Amino acid sequence: MQLQGRCWKHLLLFSTHAVAEVKLRDDQYTLDHMRAFGMYNYLHLDPWYQDNVYYVDQLGRVMNLSITLDTALKKPREVFRLPADLIACDNRLCASVHFTSSTWVTLSDGTGRLYLIRTGKRGDGSCEKWEILFNEEFGSPFVIVHSISFLQSDAHSVGVLLLRVEKDELDVQGSGFHVSLEWVTITKTTKESDHGYEISKRRVLQGKSVPHYAAIEPSGDGLMVISYKPYALTQNGEDKHEKSEKEKAEENKKEPLYYWQETEDDLTVTFQLPEDFAKEDIQVRFSPGHLSVALKDPLSPVLEGTLFSSIDHESSTWIVKENNSLEIFLIKKEVGPSWPELIVGDSRGEYVMDPAKSAAIAERLTHLTSDEMNPDPNKENPPCNAQELEECDIFLEDSTSLCRFDGNTFNVTHVVNLGSNQYLFSTVVDPKEMPCFCLRHDVDALLWQPRPDQPDKWEHISTFNALGYVQASKQDKKFMACAPNHSYSALCECLRRVFIYRQPTPLSTVLYNRKEGRQVGQVAKQLVATLETHDPVLGFQATNERLFVLTTKVLFIIKVNTEN
Repeated sequence: MQLQGRCWKHLLLFSTHAVAEVKLRDDQYTLDHMRAFGMYNYLHLDPWYQDNVYYVDQLGRVMNLSITLDTALKKPREVFRLPADLIACDNRLCASVHFTSSTWVTLSDGTGRLYLIRTGKRGDGSCEKWEILFNEEFGSPFVIVHSISFLQSDAHSVGVLLLRVEKDELDVQGSGFHVSLEWVTITKTTKESDHGYEISKRRVLQGKSVPHYAAIEPSGDGLMVISYKPYALTQNGEDKHEKSEKEKAEENKKEPLYYWQETEDDLTVTFQLPEDFAKEDIQVRFSPGHLSVALKDPLSPVLEGTLFSSIDHESSTWIVKENNSLEIFLIKKEVGPSWPELIVGDSRGEYVMDPAKSAAIAERLTHLTSDEMNPDPNKENPPCNAQELEECDIFLEDSTSLCRFDGNTFNVTHVVNLGSNQYLFSTVVDPKEMPCFCLRHDVDALLWQPRPDQPDKWEHISTFNALGYVQASKQDKKFMACAPNHSYSALCECLRRVFIYRQPTPLSTVLYNRKEGRQVGQVAKQLVATLETHDPVLGFQATNERLFVLTTKVLFIIKVNTEN
């Protein structure tokens, strides 16, 4: 169904208010650079005061656009101006804004400087001046991923999560870059002055892929990260995995502490024991997400940590074999998905592929090989029929996992392997809670709300029927979003087209399915809007009643009538 023109409006921003787009440089060529900066959302929605959106223009001004009535849109107004000249900096990223609370904002100018700003009540239409209460130079440029405001020992604190893609000289076989997440805590140090804010804590995680999702818990006690490749804590500003080539060479000569292999159902871990060890000298403890192996008296842990995924600890067991080796059998809770590592962050073991698994993989790949150097491409039965696969069946990042890091120790407390549940997007339903994330479950998409204070940690709050399937067919999609009240979901392509998927609603008339003959009680609708522009989409945000689409010089507002 084509969306009627009367349902959307647009506001021309003119060249003086044009968005400060920062395009990728020649040295920013990796997929991580594209995900972090090339696909950046330049339009910032204030979740505390809906229908207020912001962007940073080419003069370094934070511009506010607000809707007062259904069709009344105010002109862009300046609420803050960055002190530095952004254009003069060659090695800069896009400026980023995050609405920390109803009265606080964190802001990055894209050159490496962080601002903590007190805004006052933003939603009452007042023009109260945004006041800088803290600013600090952090060296290399970054974008703000998330921020929260909380009390720490009765003192006001702000937690900010900064993302960088940095050169990695030791990565000679990969992309040559790593991704860092820096968690900064800024705390008020004096009660007498409003300007007494200082950095109280800095912690850095490093990984090899840009996280799909990263957010600090509202209490400041933990951090949740969804990523394709795992993240690990760095120590003293240095990555604990970054060692000299000599140290790495020496480590490679050492015998692995243990060997492990897996099947679809279980894992086997093998330790070689010294000659004088008896069964009574060994203690192995299982829990659903934890493994501990201790030897001798007093018992000291030889291997202890968080398992990559959950196990059935009651069915898991261990034995001492005749060749003086300890074998531990772990039964997987979730049958099927492979584990990229046994213990999160532990590199002292060596993975040994199960011969049966290796043979099965080889057998599945035999049809792709040939004994001929140049096989005939015009054979009657080609080795592969691409029509048997659909776009939505292909998902490469099947080892994506969700990790929770403790805010004090920074140890991993929870690991969930998402497997084939593809990450789609995140959205803020309640600004006082963590952002929700949407995962694909078969053909549907399920919206999950993290609940750090509850045992289950996640809560399923909505389902978007068939969204997992239809989004896979949109090869040019750039952004996805949904209304905070879950009434619709939407996605936009890189140019012009916006797709809106409404939730099923009851029918006022009788309708029958012609194939099955059953009465249909409700129906969902898809709407398509084609924007009157040829400029690429730079920003995309959704509220309960409107969609905002931003290009360099135009802001489009699409009215979504949820009643019809």
